[in-house]
Amino acid sequence: MKLKVYPDKNEVAKAFSEYLKELLATTNKPIHVALSGGSTPKAIFDYMAENYKESIDWSKLHLYWGDERCVPPTDSESNYKMTVDHLLSKINFPEENIHRVLGENNPEEEAIRYGKLIEEQIPSDEDGPLFDLVILGMGDDGHTASIFPYNIALWDSENTCEVALHPDSGQKRVTITGNIINNAKEVAFLVTGASKEDKVKTIINEDDGFEKLPAALVAPYTEKLTWFLDEAAAKGLDL
Repeated sequence: MKLKVYPDKNEVAKAFSEYLKELLATTNKPIHVALSGGSTPKAIFDYMAENYKESIDWSKLHLYWGDERCVPPTDSESNYKMTVDHLLSKINFPEENIHRVLGENNPEEEAIRYGKLIEEQIPSDEDGPLFDLVILGMGDDGHTASIFPYNIALWDSENTCEVALHPDSGQKRVTITGNIINNAKEVAFLVTGASKEDKVKTIINEDDGFEKLPAALVAPYTEKLTWFLDEAAAKGLDL
């Protein structure tokens, strides 16, 4: 595990953008990346659209979503829409390389369809599909993707994707599961803000109850896990 701490969300955006650029430069083969929603990726997309529009070969990148709300692609809550608004609409990105969750469809049927799409599009080994990179956020409650503490059993699902319910709103979401996350070649957490300090400390220090937090279960088999944190989120750590 690598911990990288930066002064604020904007500096996290700069550092992660460079990290992604370097990853894309390592090969001429397609790069399969699972995206996260949230405010930190939004800042990263804005930064990349402004500063890396011409310097990255976007044609190598294939985009998927680690989780998606079951809403139409035009809905303000759609992670896909956020990505389009803040990145894809501002750069020259191949339409055929965008593999979105069809949030407007029946959730249970879409979880099956999207799981099959991932399995068909992405190279696999004996443990399943091999994303080149899975990007994750973490909620104030320690959830990641759409696996929450109350439904942590979804982590161990044998399915590539599952339907999850938000514990407060009851909103349905399609999410990738734990083995898919941990089978990725690299995993990057993007975590910013003071509201995340407590759970970051609990997970990194393995304090009491850490194993009940889905984000604590992220442990890629390659051991290539990087936490991109701002100082507010990392305040509780002894660094």
